[in-house]
Amino acid sequence: MPRILSVHSFRGGTGKSNTSANVATVLAMDGLRLGVVDTDIQSPGIHVLFGVEDAGGRPTLNDYLWGGCEIEDTAVEVGSTVDPSLTGRMFLIPSSVKAGEIAEVLRKGYDVGLLNDGFQRAIERLGLDALVIDTHPGMNEETLLSIAISDCLAIVMRPDKQDYQGTGVTVDVARQLGVPSMSLVVNKVPRSLDPVALQTEIESAYGCPVAGVIPHSDELMELASSGVFVARYPDHPVTARYRAIARALLA
Repeated sequence: MPRILSVHSFRGGTGKSNTSANVATVLAMDGLRLGVVDTDIQSPGIHVLFGVEDAGGRPTLNDYLWGGCEIEDTAVEVGSTVDPSLTGRMFLIPSSVKAGEIAEVLRKGYDVGLLNDGFQRAIERLGLDALVIDTHPGMNEETLLSIAISDCLAIVMRPDKQDYQGTGVTVDVARQLGVPSMSLVVNKVPRSLDPVALQTEIESAYGCPVAGVIPHSDELMELASSGVFVARYPDHPVTARYRAIARALLA
């Protein structure tokens, strides 16, 4: 059965979109058909990682939500751009980066219920094995919906006091919503910290499994969102971490 995986963080700057892109790409490397949806409509950004600088006149998620097109019309095939050797396929459903359309969302909003219908239709029409939802940080209506309909929720956090508190809120909300599977991804971990001890501490604090600990990487920082890390550095130790996380999340 197709799976819906939401990747969320309580605060911005955790590397949530990077995690979404790398997890999706790893699964496509395994031969799956992946969809990636950018539901961070107020501040979209994951399209940059996939080399889609703008929609190029194509409809976006915004157009679907305003009744201008079908959800499958917004999908952009990005697998061959990210890595021509991918054995699977990968489609991006981007949000608009036009200032006027972002402002219209902020002013008028949209029917959040259409998101669930769109997710299910995208899975069916694109023949997806999994749909990865890159959520808006924090808690709003579309984020709660994305969490509620997920088969698996990955919460990205850093070893930072503000992240610790916000992650606790997200874990509690996800439990109240009855998410079937939930894991934490600890990102941007300084090399001075023991990853095994950190994982044990966090799992104990939240009563939730840690799918993986991603250490600070100079190569990841230098890439600066100009590509998907696992495709650019397939033999890097951090790529091995992303592979383990992707497989754990959909296990």
